[in-house]
Amino acid sequence: MIQKIVANTAEAVRNILDGATILVSGFGGAGLPFQLLDALLEQGAKDLTIVSNNAGNAGLGIAKLIANGRVRKMICSFPRQPESGAFDDLFRAGKIELELVPQGTLAERIRAGGAGIGAFFTPTAYGTELAVGKEIKEINGVQQILEMAIQADFALIKADLGDRWGNLTYHGTGRNFGPVMATAATCTIAQVNRLVELGELNPETIITPGIFVKRVVCIGEREKT
Repeated sequence: MIQKIVANTAEAVRNILDGATILVSGFGGAGLPFQLLDALLEQGAKDLTIVSNNAGNAGLGIAKLIANGRVRKMICSFPRQPESGAFDDLFRAGKIELELVPQGTLAERIRAGGAGIGAFFTPTAYGTELAVGKEIKEINGVQQILEMAIQADFALIKADLGDRWGNLTYHGTGRNFGPVMATAATCTIAQVNRLVELGELNPETIITPGIFVKRVVCIGEREKT
C-alpha cells in the first residue's frame, strides 16, 4: 500500500543533510511552508542552498533560517524586502552568497530541471550584470543568454489538500512555485492544510500528481493562503 503521509513535520524533514540544496515554494506568505521551515530549523541542517522567490522577512520562514546561520547561499529574485534585515546584514558582511535571478527565469530554470532540460537561452537580463560570464547567442536576431536548469535535493512546498498517494491541490495564489518545484527535486515534501481519502480529489483538479511527492504532512485546517 502506498502511504506517503508522515506523522509530523519533524519526521518529514528528518533526513535533510548539511549542504543540501532546497527548493522552497511561496510568493510572500502565500504558499510558503512555514511549518516545514520551522521543523528544518529545529532539525539542525546547515550550509544550505535555498532556492526561492525571496529571502524571507520579519524573522519568519527562510529569514529565520538565515538569521540562525543555516543558509550558505540564496538563489532568488527578491533578496531584499521590508524587514529583510537578517539577509541584508549577513550579505554585507560576506557571510552569505547570493545568486540573483529574474523571477521568470527562476521559474523556467526550475521547470527545465524538472523536465530534464539541461539549459536554455533567454533574452532576459541580456546586457546587464546578470549576463556576465554567461554564453551569449543570437537567435532569430535577438541576443540571448544561456541559463542552466536548477535541480535540488529537496523541495519544501505547501498545498491545500493532499491524499496518502501524494496527490496535491492548491488554493488560489498559493499554487505559485509549488508545482514546478515538486518536479525538480529528488525528494519533495509537502505540507497540506487537510488530508482527504483516496478518490475524493477530482483527477481534473489535481495539480501535482503523487508521483512527484515523497512525503505529505498535515498541519491542520488553517486559513488558506
